[in-house]
Amino acid sequence: MEKTHPIRPNRRSLAVSQNRIVEKDFLTELGLTTAPYARVTTMADLTAALDRIGTPAILKTACLGYDGKGQVRIMSRANAPAALAKMHGAEAVLEGFIDFSYEISVIAARGLNGSVSCYDPGENVYRSGILHKTTIPARLSPSQRTDAILIASRILNALDYVGVMGVEFFVTPAGLIVNEIAPRVHNSGHWTQNGCAIDQFEQHIRAVTGWPLGDGSRHSNVVMENLIGEDILRVPEISKEKNAALHLYGKSETRTGRKMGHVNRVVG
Repeated sequence: MEKTHPIRPNRRSLAVSQNRIVEKDFLTELGLTTAPYARVTTMADLTAALDRIGTPAILKTACLGYDGKGQVRIMSRANAPAALAKMHGAEAVLEGFIDFSYEISVIAARGLNGSVSCYDPGENVYRSGILHKTTIPARLSPSQRTDAILIASRILNALDYVGVMGVEFFVTPAGLIVNEIAPRVHNSGHWTQNGCAIDQFEQHIRAVTGWPLGDGSRHSNVVMENLIGEDILRVPEISKEKNAALHLYGKSETRTGRKMGHVNRVVG
């Protein structure tokens, strides 16, 4: 009889995170705060959602969108029909805009024995929906940092998750709002390669193989910058910088919006 092997992270984690509506339902059921949202498949759905949520808002495909793809801003009701047409009949979710100060993410890991280890939160800057830069440490008060780590831990435990997960937040004057979760090593966690003894990639392998989680404490402040599209042409210049560690992905074709690598700059 062929031996079966468990899937880590588990199927439930993937099912929750691959659909934005299911994900937000899960988060709100945990008592966490998200942006106001509504499921949309028809123009009647969108009209009702706009009545409740208002504008500006953003319409996103429920599945498969990433790096700003599958998203359309609705600045006024006049934009609604065109925005819905760009969903091409796919299930979508309307999300209200959040008045936030900045965005952060927590890279968290959970082991087979239920132990949880979180890296320091990073502060993220996006351009055209694509992560441009992550700065460690983020501009957080001690209580905000604690809240972000506790929320990430709560999500991992609720999913009985094993492995590394990225949890993204909006920081607002009223508190933290969960934006989305990613059941994998995360772009905003690449800084750990040069800021920690155990980076997110090793931590993930440790978790899914049943090893003890490693020490993810930060020994250096880091600014991670994604090299997107023609940013790759700056590699010779970046290679001359002191304390800059290049990580190139070996992609043969350069395209606008394509992540070609990243650079971690150790800044303290």
